[in-house]
Amino acid sequence: MRLKRKHNLPLDEFINLSLYDDKFGYYMKKNPFGNKGDFITAPNISRLFSEMIAIWILSFWQSLGCPKKFNLIELGAGNGEMMKVLIESSQNFPVFFKSCNFIINEKSPYLKKIQKKTLIKTKTNWISNINKIKNIPCIFVANEFFDAMPIKQFFKKENKWFQKFVSLNHQNRGTYINKKFNMSKFEKKLNFEISKNQNFIEYSEIGFDYLKNIAKIIKKNDGGILIIDYGYTQKRMKNTLQAISKHKFVNILNNIGNADITHNLSFELYKNFIKKMNGLTNNLTTQRKFLINMGIKERAEIISKNKNFLKKADIYYRLKRLIDKKQMGNLFKVMLIKNNKNKFKLGFTN
Repeated sequence: MRLKRKHNLPLDEFINLSLYDDKFGYYMKKNPFGNKGDFITAPNISRLFSEMIAIWILSFWQSLGCPKKFNLIELGAGNGEMMKVLIESSQNFPVFFKSCNFIINEKSPYLKKIQKKTLIKTKTNWISNINKIKNIPCIFVANEFFDAMPIKQFFKKENKWFQKFVSLNHQNRGTYINKKFNMSKFEKKLNFEISKNQNFIEYSEIGFDYLKNIAKIIKKNDGGILIIDYGYTQKRMKNTLQAISKHKFVNILNNIGNADITHNLSFELYKNFIKKMNGLTNNLTTQRKFLINMGIKERAEIISKNKNFLKKADIYYRLKRLIDKKQMGNLFKVMLIKNNKNKFKLGFTN
């Protein structure tokens, strides 16, 4: 990838170019999903995952009063596999299916083409701006979406704050540069004391602007957002920036445009952000607890009946990847953000 040489490029701008540059960006030129790609996501591990999400969405729709029309918006739909299962599962519930506008919010033209092939002959619509959707109840689903949002990084040294930048050389390799940063001025802009009890900060301006818009839509039209992503719940933030290529960690600065760049979500930061949005509340649990609460074990047992040994073993191998504590089960968290008045907690009870 050839980027225009720049000095002192803020880290989030560097990540944005690496991932979303129109010509050379990682997500704009290839299909990164699956065993032949760079990583694999839950919908591609097992259909069971998407089936559980489908049942959850149906139940949440009922908690909204079964509106005659509502928007189901998947943010960053990957190869379209989850939306495909959501649509197929919804067809078993005619009233729900008729009520639903199936929508994908996708930035990558390349991935959009793949999604359209996966979802051929479905009534799916694609949008580039979530603010242009109809003013009816909205249910957003974000599976491994926010981790791919570019982040800023700040760190504290000798009681002073610094921001991380990237400088690119002629060989298109980067080096980190640290510059002094006015944290108090930044916090006034945020209207939020993000540095409280912190020595290190990861913050996605793009990601939280996205979430702020979604929050406004939920408050105005009712609904909620289900976030499934890897992250941590400790109050102290830490450096989680990573690059992945062909299922292995690689150097972020030496693989520009050829590797996925992600970070682990600080769910404590998300909870604090939601507190600032009056009228909204959140529920949080692990992916393991959520899927077990939704009945994924029972579903696996049903579909494995009358299967031969190899097929049955494959079903349970994939199930283990999703819910095992040492695999995706505890690393991935599930967060629901909704209006205060809605007491719906399916999937989030202990």
